[in-house]
Amino acid sequence: MTRLVAGLFAASLFVAMPVAAQAAGYYTATPTTAPAKDSLIVRSTVWHCDAGQCTAAKGDTRDTIVCQAVAQQLGKLSAFAADGKAFDAAALESCNARAH
Repeated sequence: MTRLVAGLFAASLFVAMPVAAQAAGYYTATPTTAPAKDSLIVRSTVWHCDAGQCTAAKGDTRDTIVCQAVAQQLGKLSAFAADGKAFDAAALESCNARAH
């Protein structure tokens, strides 16, 4: 019985890890200028920046609004993606219209 419980627990960790890893990087923003800080909060979502790219978990705001808010905080973006799907040039231009 103990082996069964231990096995199920171990299996649940392997299932949960990819979900947690994906959640941390649902959004990806690449500012044209490297951010001054390693992390920031935009609309209640924590962003982590490293090597010129910033990532965040999925929030409860529409992707377009998130992109605009990030551009407002970080400045002009050269790329933005949500759930692995890159914004096209028109959507990115809309985001950058909010850049400081």
